[in-house]
Amino acid sequence: MKTGVLLLAAGSGSRFGGDIPKQYVEVCGQAIILHTLAHLAAEPRISVVQPVIAAGDHLFAPLLAGRQFPFTLLPPVTGGAERSISMQRGLAVLPQEIEMVAVHDAARPLPSQSLLADVLNVAERFGAAVPGLAVHDTIKRIDADGRVLETPARHLLRAVQTPQVARRDWFEQALARESGRLHLHTDDASLLEAAGFDVHVSRGDPDNRKITTTADLQWLHSVLD
Repeated sequence: MKTGVLLLAAGSGSRFGGDIPKQYVEVCGQAIILHTLAHLAAEPRISVVQPVIAAGDHLFAPLLAGRQFPFTLLPPVTGGAERSISMQRGLAVLPQEIEMVAVHDAARPLPSQSLLADVLNVAERFGAAVPGLAVHDTIKRIDADGRVLETPARHLLRAVQTPQVARRDWFEQALARESGRLHLHTDDASLLEAAGFDVHVSRGDPDNRKITTTADLQWLHSVLD
């Protein structure tokens, strides 16, 4: 199955702060988004990558000019205020031959070759998959006043990562069915779930960490140094 990646780089990065979006911060002499693309290049089933960037982003084009990858890096499209809107805009311009779509955070720079292979294998088998890590802390579900409503069984919980992968037609159907509620979905799997599609969990990786805070950035320096 031909796989296309929607590389989401349209977020504001408000929790990170700084003068430039986090995906363009240099770590070990290279912007975070370049580390991400280099790791995606290790999976041979990825044939195209469609970047989705923020309106007014003037950093992407000069950074990527002249760079070569084993996949086709498509011209970027502008994302929206919500993740699902950005995903929808990227999906709309993918080449028609793409059958499987992987949605990945540009600021998650270290997806390993084994993680990518596993999530694609599971998605090809079942239709949709997300990498997930076991939860070690006890989790409480609370109400608006902070009162505990439930303590879910920890062995049934997973902290999910990206890339989140599904059949292209499943994503298209889910976007149509949830068109009035796209703002409610914080990840791509929840969109599929709400539309009635089953999502399976593949093996996650602690190093497949999203760079969200300055502490995450310090961690990335320590890993890559």
